[in-house]
Amino acid sequence: MSERSGDTVKGVASELRLRVLSALVLAAIVLSVTLLGGPVFRLVWVLVAGVVAYEWLAIVGARNPIAGGVGVVLAGFALGFAPLSDPALAGVSAVLAFAGAVTTTRVEDRRALEACGVAYALCFALVTPALRQVPEIGLFLIGWTFAVVWFTDIAAYFTGRALGGPKLMPSVSPKKTWSGALGGALAGTAGGMAVWALMPATAGLGFGVVLAISLAASVVSQAGDLFESAIKRRFGTKDSSRLIPGHGGFLDRLDGYWAVLVFAGMLLYLARLGH
Repeated sequence: MSERSGDTVKGVASELRLRVLSALVLAAIVLSVTLLGGPVFRLVWVLVAGVVAYEWLAIVGARNPIAGGVGVVLAGFALGFAPLSDPALAGVSAVLAFAGAVTTTRVEDRRALEACGVAYALCFALVTPALRQVPEIGLFLIGWTFAVVWFTDIAAYFTGRALGGPKLMPSVSPKKTWSGALGGALAGTAGGMAVWALMPATAGLGFGVVLAISLAASVVSQAGDLFESAIKRRFGTKDSSRLIPGHGGFLDRLDGYWAVLVFAGMLLYLARLGH
C-alpha cells in the first residue's frame, strides 16, 4: 500500500470515528430531552427550528440569516400558544412545509425561497412537540420516528459501502446507491416496527398497517435526504454549516427526519379527524 493510500484510509477512518462520536453525543442529548418531555422538549425543538432556518437562509443567500433564525424561534414559541390543538398545528405545519419544499424546486426569487425555508424549519418546532404530547403513546411515537430515521441512515450508509452497485440519483447525490436505499428501507422498517410493538394496546394497528407506515416513513426519510442534497447542489454548498463535527450542519443531519415529521404530522392530523 502506498503512503498516499495509507493516508487516505486513515483519513476515512478518522472521519468515521468523528461521525460516530458526534452521532452518539447528539443521540444521548435527544433521547434525554425526549424522556423529559414537556416544556424542555418543546424548547429544544424550537431552537433546532431556528438553527435549521438560519442554515437554509444562509444557503439561499438571505441578507441576514441570523435574524431569520431568531424570527423562526420567536414564531415557534408564539405558535405553541396559539388557540389550536397540537394535532391541528402539526397538520397545518406539515402541509405548509411540504408545500414549501415543492415550491422551492420551482422558484428563483430569493424572498420566495426564504419563505419556503421558514415553512420548512417550523415543522421541527410544531410537529415534534405535537407527537410527543399525544396521550399515552407520545413517547413511543417520537421513538418510532427516531428508529425509522436512524436505522435507515445507518443501514443505507453501510450497505451502500459494502455492496455498491448502481447509483440511486447520481445527479443529486453521487455516493448513494440502490443497494444502500434498499438496505436502509429494510432496516428502517424493522426498527419502526420494533418500537411500535412496544406501544400500549390503545395504539393498536394491524401488522400490515404498521409495516406499510414504517416502510413509507423510511422511503420518505431517504427522499428528504435527497431533497436537501438537491438544494445544496443547486446553490453550490457542500454542508449547510459546520456546527456538528463530522456531519456538517443541523440541516444535513435532520433532512430525513424533517421528511418523516411531515409524514407523521399529516397522519396525526388525519387520525384526529377520524376521531
